[in-house]
Amino acid sequence: MTQQARPQPGPPTDYSPARIRDAVRSVIEAETLPPIVQAGHPVLRQFAAPYDGQLNAAELDGLIARMREVMHAAPGVGLAAPQLGIPLQIAVLEDQYEVDPASAAARSREPLAFTAVINPKYQPVGNDVDTFYEGCLSVGGYQAVVARYRSVELNCLTQDGRPFRETYSGWQARIVQHETDHLHGMLYLDRAEIRSLTTNAEYAARWAQPGIAEAQLALGFRQD
Repeated sequence: MTQQARPQPGPPTDYSPARIRDAVRSVIEAETLPPIVQAGHPVLRQFAAPYDGQLNAAELDGLIARMREVMHAAPGVGLAAPQLGIPLQIAVLEDQYEVDPASAAARSREPLAFTAVINPKYQPVGNDVDTFYEGCLSVGGYQAVVARYRSVELNCLTQDGRPFRETYSGWQARIVQHETDHLHGMLYLDRAEIRSLTTNAEYAARWAQPGIAEAQLALGFRQD
C-alpha cells in the first residue's frame, strides 16, 4: 500500500499573538487538566502559527509541562498544542508503553524518550511506507488504517530554542508525522483508508493483530 497524496494544510489560524497567549495562560493556570479538543473544532483545521516568541520562557515551559501531563493522562504517545485549543506549532512526543513483542516487532516500535518539538517539519527518507491501524486523542473512540513513511527526517527547534535534526523510523516516525500533521491542520483521517474505520471496541475484539491482513480481507479496503 502506498501513502496517499498529501492532504492540503488548513488555512492559517486567525488567532492573534495576544489571543494565543491568553489561551496558553488559561491552560497553564487551570486547576484541572484541560479537555482534549475533538474533531469538529475549527482549531484542529487551521495551520497553527509558527512559534516566534509569542510566549515568555515561563509560559513556554508551563505549556509544555501541561501538554505532557495531558498526554500521559489520556493516555497517548503525542499531543499537539491545537489539541488543547492553542493554534501554535508545538507538540510533545513520548512512547514508553509496553506492548507485546510480536506487535513491537511488526511495527518497529521502540521506546521514545520525551521530546518537545517546536515548528517541526519532516521529510521522508526513502519511499518505503508502513501501514497499520492508528488512532487520535482528538477523534475519540475510533481507529483507521493509515500508510505512513517508514523513515522521516525531523527538523525543528527544541524547547530551549536550539535547532534539532533527527531521523526517526518505525513507530517513532509515525508519531512524528501524526503530530506534525496536527500543526498543519490535518487529522489522520485525511490519510486513512476509510473502509478500515473501526470503533476501539471492534478493533480490540477483531483487529488487534500485529498486521492488517485480516482487516483488509474482512472490511474490503485496498490491498495494493
